[in-house]
Amino acid sequence: CRTVVEPRLSTQWFVRTKPLAEPALAAVESGRIEIVPEQWRQVYFHWMHNIRDWCISRQLWWGHRIPAWYCGSCQGITVTRQDPEKCSHCGGDTLLQDEDVLDTWFSSGLWPFSTLGWPDQTTDLKVFYPTSLLITGFDILFFWVARMIMLGLEMTGDVPFRQVYIHALVRDAEKQKMSKTKGNSVEPLEMADKYGTDAVRYFLVAGAAPGTDVVFSEERLAGYQAFANKIWNAARFVFLNLERAEAEPWAPAPGEKFSGLDVPLEDRWIFSRLSSVAEQANRAIEQFRYHEVAHLLYHFIWHEFCDWYLELKKLRFRDGSGLTPEWKNLLTAFEQTLRLLHPLMPFLTEEIWQRLTEKVPGRPKSLALAAYPEYDVHLTDLEAERQIELLRSIITAGRDLRAQMKLDRKAVDGTLYATGEAAAVAARHQEAIRKLANLELAIEAGPAPAAGAMRAHTPDFDLLLRVDTTEMEARRQKLAKELAQLEKARDNSRRQLENQEFLSKAPGAVVDSIRLKLTQYEVQIAKLGENLQQM
Repeated sequence: CRTVVEPRLSTQWFVRTKPLAEPALAAVESGRIEIVPEQWRQVYFHWMHNIRDWCISRQLWWGHRIPAWYCGSCQGITVTRQDPEKCSHCGGDTLLQDEDVLDTWFSSGLWPFSTLGWPDQTTDLKVFYPTSLLITGFDILFFWVARMIMLGLEMTGDVPFRQVYIHALVRDAEKQKMSKTKGNSVEPLEMADKYGTDAVRYFLVAGAAPGTDVVFSEERLAGYQAFANKIWNAARFVFLNLERAEAEPWAPAPGEKFSGLDVPLEDRWIFSRLSSVAEQANRAIEQFRYHEVAHLLYHFIWHEFCDWYLELKKLRFRDGSGLTPEWKNLLTAFEQTLRLLHPLMPFLTEEIWQRLTEKVPGRPKSLALAAYPEYDVHLTDLEAERQIELLRSIITAGRDLRAQMKLDRKAVDGTLYATGEAAAVAARHQEAIRKLANLELAIEAGPAPAAGAMRAHTPDFDLLLRVDTTEMEARRQKLAKELAQLEKARDNSRRQLENQEFLSKAPGAVVDSIRLKLTQYEVQIAKLGENLQQM
């Protein structure tokens, strides 16, 4: 380290950090290095303004041995990159190397350039230094980030990176920092074996909002494992129906969009949504809001692509149809979805994508090398989005009414009172309504009658179910019996919580459980009462 290193004692080595700190401060203040989130800039400045000399010698069994040799003749110190044969002061040959090793943070502070061939001016050093982005935790902002900046500027004359993203720490359920000493740490490999590597990765990204920590939860890990299973099952469903259609696996060529002159509504909708999701994902990534990407893709894939798009496409599957334009649209949408998800779930998406594109000429060797989707204004179709939203509302209303009356799988007749676009959408997509809501629908113009049936009301339509009077009475009696049982359970919970002797003796967890049950009873009672009033 040339003049910035000096021995203070025979067993200690220090770096004078004040001359190193000033250019490192200036690099962040001037914007040559950006620290995100902004709040950590002030922490960095505080450390650097109050910096002290740095002891870089450590008495450990591992690490880089300090390159200093003590002469047994003149007691001089020789510092060199190569093992010396003679003392640089007196020429003596009785040399003993310092037994200490360099501080870990000193060694790792050299990492950005030492790995690229420095001090030689290699091609790698010219191409890859400075690097673009460093991602790390706030607890080593000074110990590592600041040391890399100081050493990079001193040794190369340039900053080691352009941006620093400070991510959250993973804490235990009590929000304590994980520690082997405390015994509250979690073995990541065990979690990966139990829930899957992609699920663990997704959990960490989804919980890493800027300025907050990730609170560890196996329940949430299980939820993201279910999400991974949902994607895997969607892939199996697609490939199974491809086989039934006797169509070869296919994926779009670069730049290819959806196919067909008369594009079905659900295809126009999903491509419009894909374009919008790509825009939001790219913007969030640029702003280091990775948790927003995770939540966005979770909702889109589970609640739009799987729950609605695949269900609507299922109505068009035909055995032996071959690779129709509609199949190409589905596979294009699926392939683009895998690209969007890949940075967050790389293993699952790579496995599916390889099978999907195995016979596509000129494809990238890996999904990691494929272009990330971007916003395409030509795919935006607000009309298709509005029509699908109406169709989803009609189907959901029918499902909700059936659930309220506990009609199970039995087909039910219904009447939709609507005008304008809602009536037109319902008329064009009666098969989807019949299959997905198990509802035979009649469409009437004008307002719905004031009474006489179970109904769902929205600003766009009224949906009424027509149920036989005898069956309606049987359903009403069944719900009334359930309501009476719930009211009895509610009253028992209330009596327990009003009993002071019970409250003084019962464990807190038991009391909390009763309070939770009471809340759930009251919600269920209100809902059943509303259903009975309608019936």
